[in-house]
Amino acid sequence: MGILTNLFKPIKKDQVKTYTEFQELGTYRSIFGTFGNDIYSSRTVRSCVRALAEHTSKANPVCTDKNVERLLSIRPNKYMNGKAMLYKLRTILEIKNTAFLYIEKDSAGRPVSFYPVPYAEFQPVEYAGNLFIQFFFAGMAANSLVIPWEELAVLRKDFLNSDIGGEGNTPILEPLDVIKTMDEGLKNAVKSTANLRGILKSTKAMLSPEDLLRQKQSFVNDYLNLENEGGIASLDATQEFKEIKMDPKTGSADEEKGYKEEILEYFGISEEILKSSFKEDEYDAFYESRIEPFLVELSLELTGKIFTPREISFGNQVTFESNRLQYASAKTKISMVQLVDRGLMTPNEFRQLFNMAPYEGGDEFVLRLDTAKTGDTTGGEENGN
Repeated sequence: MGILTNLFKPIKKDQVKTYTEFQELGTYRSIFGTFGNDIYSSRTVRSCVRALAEHTSKANPVCTDKNVERLLSIRPNKYMNGKAMLYKLRTILEIKNTAFLYIEKDSAGRPVSFYPVPYAEFQPVEYAGNLFIQFFFAGMAANSLVIPWEELAVLRKDFLNSDIGGEGNTPILEPLDVIKTMDEGLKNAVKSTANLRGILKSTKAMLSPEDLLRQKQSFVNDYLNLENEGGIASLDATQEFKEIKMDPKTGSADEEKGYKEEILEYFGISEEILKSSFKEDEYDAFYESRIEPFLVELSLELTGKIFTPREISFGNQVTFESNRLQYASAKTKISMVQLVDRGLMTPNEFRQLFNMAPYEGGDEFVLRLDTAKTGDTTGGEENGN
């Protein structure tokens, strides 16, 4: 099992025998498998997921525990950096609607690594009154790993029936199938119209079946092979060729576009985001609806799984920041300079908007000389002095 056994500490064999299936409220049975069809193989789906994952992966973790912050931002595990971890976690969530981030801890309970679990199936189980998740992996049908719930940050989408995982991506199966059928129809139409098809008629009386087959094969070999680049066929007076016109029907471009728009709407992506041709307000809407909710949920999960309730009460938490102003217009960025001399933004934060290097002392807040605190009569200027 290699990498997986190194990452995840397996439960002892004598414990596995005593696992019982986790019972949820109602009659729902919690056994989750991957989606029936590989939707990630669709170019439309992959384009949507790639856009979501790329924009999500640019978020910066901020934590009161600087060791945790360093792990999340630079090297959460030995196989990936912070950007790659967020990218993979978001991809798993969009494709499987439930994503798990394993939090490996040392003997003192401090995090030492974070790893997105690449499961094929999972099932909640109970042992000694505690909840565990049993994971099954592709190509490892006979093996599974069991991880305590407390060591997993869990992200869910379309969260309805189960208390543990999200629903499947069933609603997009039909439009994906139609798009695939239309693509295959177009491919077959090109193939069928690229070849010469017809009936070869001979005026010779009563040819034997062997002679008919020989004439047909001779015509095919001479004029319908790839070496006949001229595209011209010649016949003698005893033969006549009648071409059969092929007119295959395929879906229109508007119909295919309509089905693709269904997929984009399902993932909450616009054409402008996919093509990176978005305007400032379009990106703001995309960020607030599709990026920020993911980062909020991940922040809450990590905070609750890393820190104790007492530590949280003292202000310990994990958050993720994303600089949306990088996508603002130059006019908007320049107008932000007024926030610098009002103490709302440091000079280095303003320089970062233009991808300029910070300078020493630029992390200190500054105030204009003509401003002062309310009720403070010593500040400000008068008569230009």
